[in-house]
Amino acid sequence: MSAARIVRVAGALVEARPMEGALYELAYVGTRRLLGEIVRQVGDTATIQVYEETNGLALGEPVDTAGTSLTAHLGPGLLGAVLDGTGRPLARLAEAGGDFIGEGVSAPTLDPGRRWAFTPAVAAGTQVRGGDVLGTVEETEGLTHAILVPPRTCGTVTAIAAGEYSCEDTLGTLDDGTPLRLAHRWPIRVPRPIAARLATRRPFVTGQRVFDLLFPVAEGGACAVPGGFGTGKTIIEQSLARFADADIIVYVGCGERGNEMTDVLTEFPALVDPRTGRPVMDRSVLIVNTSNMPVAAREASIYLGVTVAEYYRDQGRRVALMIDSTSRWAEALREMGARLQEMPGEEGYPTYLASRLSLFFERAAVARAQGAPEREGAVTIIGAISPPGGDFSEPVTQASLRVTGAMWALDASLAQQRHYPAVDWDSSFSLYADQVSPWFAEHAGRDWEEIRHYLIALLQRERELRDIASLVGPDALEDEDRFVMNVAWIIRDVLLRQSAFHPHDARSSIAKTYAMASAAVLAARTGRDALARGIPAARLDLQGVRHALSVLRDAPDDEVEVQAGRAVAAATGIASGVAR
Repeated sequence: MSAARIVRVAGALVEARPMEGALYELAYVGTRRLLGEIVRQVGDTATIQVYEETNGLALGEPVDTAGTSLTAHLGPGLLGAVLDGTGRPLARLAEAGGDFIGEGVSAPTLDPGRRWAFTPAVAAGTQVRGGDVLGTVEETEGLTHAILVPPRTCGTVTAIAAGEYSCEDTLGTLDDGTPLRLAHRWPIRVPRPIAARLATRRPFVTGQRVFDLLFPVAEGGACAVPGGFGTGKTIIEQSLARFADADIIVYVGCGERGNEMTDVLTEFPALVDPRTGRPVMDRSVLIVNTSNMPVAAREASIYLGVTVAEYYRDQGRRVALMIDSTSRWAEALREMGARLQEMPGEEGYPTYLASRLSLFFERAAVARAQGAPEREGAVTIIGAISPPGGDFSEPVTQASLRVTGAMWALDASLAQQRHYPAVDWDSSFSLYADQVSPWFAEHAGRDWEEIRHYLIALLQRERELRDIASLVGPDALEDEDRFVMNVAWIIRDVLLRQSAFHPHDARSSIAKTYAMASAAVLAARTGRDALARGIPAARLDLQGVRHALSVLRDAPDDEVEVQAGRAVAAATGIASGVAR
């Protein structure tokens, strides 16, 4: 039994001595053995952040170290799970103790009673090293889970056999006696090792026109999504989970309101994957740490999420990691820093906020996994931010923008107009556009990048004209300027607006997005050319173009080609005065 005793309690922080332990080593605090983590060691005094409520802790209660850091248990059975910030399955905790998590209660991440049919891919006598595929199990219908040799492990397989195993059973051994199992553990704060970091030329296709067309994100990249209350961050992330071109979804609800996360937990299992017709949960992992749960676990939750994402990346999967939101994670850092009496930085956040964010977002990558056979996977991180009062100049937003390659800025005024996704096309940007444009040119149209630049320029010109019109009135504008404003309104209202509830508009294929954008640009160019030839603005049939684009927008994928032809005809005949 450890001789260490509690000498100070300050909220979620506990000091104990005499105690020696490594930084981030786990500890069990008090007679109730509350789970905590050592965050500072000064002499023989350890400071522990406790992942559970510390109410009732008394001075003199014992503290023991666990001998290991906080780890993720990685193996079959993660998909479909709903975990808390430390990896405990909420469903099994609820079965054991009710809807409220009791003190000192724990449960294994992976169900120890569930057995999996294992098919070996290597035989006895094979030399293996970290990352090699030992065999496979079918985790969900149609999704094969590769069983990997744990990183930093190597040797010769002395025994391995097919059969049904639980995650705790030994399915084989190495020559040094190391047991091989379906699952292994990995510390969440340490990036999983890779063979090589790769450049990507493939976009993270979201199914949302405003993102794919104007502000694309490269697969393996990172994107910040700042937006105030009610701007639709959660709806966007749910749409991405359902429609984005990713094999695995990891969703981290970090510090959000309990009722909002209840909606997520209710609606997420009901979402249907349009590619397979099966529930989205079959390829998803949810990590939930609401605002009324202990603040220390909130800080750990995003690291658990990215570790799970890296594990599936190492299997050769394309993984989308969504965080909602990094602001609540930063607030947890601020609270812990204040209790540690650290020097505060801007707005009270710790001075290392920017470096912590950069270390986290750097774990997004396209990578070649260690081991054989050769596999390539990707982790793409989409981090929502909740700036107070919608102020994008606050520290979390600014620190995120310095380390991410794209920003999808959400505008409260657009949300109030029921324009969703409420993306401000003036503030948003993407540094990945040039990188992924060859992919779009190959899979959509050779003029994809030209169309993108034309639309951005048109929208910027329309913003300038709106400012002028607010001063002098729209009637004082020239015909071409009024035409630009009218075309831009159609682009905003039909092309960039998308309904999450329409069966054929909730997801827009690359073919549909390209067809709509090219028809809109053709209409704009044809109309401006007609005005330059002296054709009166009254003869320009914008209503016909709007109707054709609306029909194309609502068309199922198998009718896109036909409706795209009609939209092009309407755009070509814009000066005829007759709707096509």
